[in-house]
Amino acid sequence: MRNVSIIGTGLLKFGKYPDIALADLGWPAVKQAISDAGIQPGDIDALFCGTGLGGPMPGQRILGRLGMAGIPIINVENACSSGSSALNLGQMAIASGRHDIVMVIGVEKLTKFNGGPIPLEKEDWEVNNGLVMPALYAMRARRYMHEFGLTKEQLASVVVKSRRHAALNPDAQLQAETTVEEVLGSRMIADPFTLYQCCPTGDGAAVLILCAEELARKYTDKPVRVAASHIVSGEFVGGFRDMTSPDITVRCAQQTYEEAGIGPEDVDVAEVHDAFTSAELMYYEAFGFCERGEAIRLLESGDSSLGGKIPVNPSGGLLSKGHPVAVTGAAQVVEVVRQLQGRCGKRQVEGAKVGLTHATGGGISGFDHGVCAIHIFTV
Repeated sequence: MRNVSIIGTGLLKFGKYPDIALADLGWPAVKQAISDAGIQPGDIDALFCGTGLGGPMPGQRILGRLGMAGIPIINVENACSSGSSALNLGQMAIASGRHDIVMVIGVEKLTKFNGGPIPLEKEDWEVNNGLVMPALYAMRARRYMHEFGLTKEQLASVVVKSRRHAALNPDAQLQAETTVEEVLGSRMIADPFTLYQCCPTGDGAAVLILCAEELARKYTDKPVRVAASHIVSGEFVGGFRDMTSPDITVRCAQQTYEEAGIGPEDVDVAEVHDAFTSAELMYYEAFGFCERGEAIRLLESGDSSLGGKIPVNPSGGLLSKGHPVAVTGAAQVVEVVRQLQGRCGKRQVEGAKVGLTHATGGGISGFDHGVCAIHIFTV
């Protein structure tokens, strides 16, 4: 199996673009990534395009705008992990020797739903009875607060850290810094979550150019190696489940660390799936950045902030950068790749050599999550 590098990245700032078609969200990020990689469009052997709610054949629709269609195009739907699942397939296509250079796209247009929670499949009995994602995460948060004594004020402080990072990121959807009081004063969504504790949805696109490692320096002097690419599905549990620990992420993290040959102490920067405030804290523990019940201490110490021991979500994360579903996993990779290349300006994690991205997806009855995708990158 060949090693794989990322040689180019492209990103459309997340936001609300109600009058722009999905294909027109995607192609500017494609052009940006091709330019960043220093390649020609004809160098691309295949495309893997992730979208959760973008309709049929998004890859063909995007490349058709650029006159690039005709190559193999595989469209991927895996909920919020669609973009990172597309990356996993692209990585395998090069590692196996089938292709030398591939493109990965994550693209989504959620403004077509006119707001509200992300629509889920009504044949699921929990969804049909009203268990949308804010409610599900709220139950988990309430149990965690009960078990570990976490306060509402401490939960709100996750947003304060997120916005502090996002203020340094021109691509973040929400860039204004905030306070605990402002977070708690925003309208209630699902107790204990107020509006600011829920990630904003919207539209966006993120693009990655992958290349066989032995060819990468032909195009760039700053390739970033894909040290591990791992996906697991959730396990169905019909009875009691510990809601204070995301078992799918714990399991996937352990396997990904083993694949990369590293441990949590080696990670310099991480982008995790903080769809709601409690999620970021639980993921600190799931990745082994701290012990169970100690997540708030990691946050309050400053260790998970820029300048700390393990900066988490320097982009602002889903809470501030936004969460256009399928784009998130690919956009996390854009951030980490640029961090490892030293290109992130005021939010740069100094000396970053190892980065991690994490996207989970799918609210399905009986499952912690439907899918979890974790990637580790090195320079």
